[in-house]
Amino acid sequence: MTDYKTLIDAETWAFIERTNSYYPPDTIDYTIAQQREIYDRMCREFFAGYPEGVAVETSAIATPTRDIPIRIYRSAPQAAVTVLYFHGGGFILGGLDSHDDVCAELCARTGYEVVSVDYRLAPEHLHPAAFDDVMSAFEWATTNREHPIALCGDSAGGNLAAAVSHATRGHPRKPIGQVLIYPGLGGDRSRGSYVTHAEAPMLTMRDLEFYKNIRTGGADGTGDITLSPLADADFANLPPTVLITAECDPLSSDGEAYRDRVVAAGGRAYWFEEPGLVHGYLRARHTVGRARISFTRIVNAVAALARGEWVP
Repeated sequence: MTDYKTLIDAETWAFIERTNSYYPPDTIDYTIAQQREIYDRMCREFFAGYPEGVAVETSAIATPTRDIPIRIYRSAPQAAVTVLYFHGGGFILGGLDSHDDVCAELCARTGYEVVSVDYRLAPEHLHPAAFDDVMSAFEWATTNREHPIALCGDSAGGNLAAAVSHATRGHPRKPIGQVLIYPGLGGDRSRGSYVTHAEAPMLTMRDLEFYKNIRTGGADGTGDITLSPLADADFANLPPTVLITAECDPLSSDGEAYRDRVVAAGGRAYWFEEPGLVHGYLRARHTVGRARISFTRIVNAVAALARGEWVP
């Protein structure tokens, strides 16, 4: 058994306990509507406000079948880069409000335009609905923005960002970089962190199985790279990639595996595992020293990739 009492420091434990007070570990046993209500309330409790100087606009991308809500953050008159941000939430939770302050801070600290995408959620909209929406958002950005496009996402959103990168390698405006924050990429669940941290605080293997089945409606998605980017047989020509994961998280090994595959194919990828942190630590960036340092690492990675620089 992993000894979390020694791996996780007091600040992080306080964050875990605060999170659990709003969002108990057994929340996946509730109805989807109840889970969303609990999650949204938790997000409101952690909301840190907007940094000074950030202008925010809520809009929508018109597609032939539906409008995709987006929220645009700007802190400079002329943004040099647009960062498409895809939020986490297990493909069933979250939206424009859940990661509102994270996107605002990313905008303020990089000076780039950040566009948060409110993709469709399961179980009402099964895979590939979310993927289709983020692809539509990418196409919208390449049509409506002359400057480069970068991708960023956490957890489920990291999965979607990677899927877009794989799908757009031949695009004339393909992403200039991607930053994936504790993403689930469809790795081998019989080894690595999936085993070592199967019962980690904040995210367990039971949670992962639940989210996977809800997203697909229980269908077998083996080999579907829009569902599991690690299932791709070709990792060449992907954008420069930074993966930042939490040590105490069953998904952490996906970061390592993805890095290895990109590098083996001749690409540039860097993986950093944050010691002693847990899944969802973005919300701890103002209260936990390790999370604060990691958020700065994320901001710097987005800024560097968007400038065409390599991070390590």
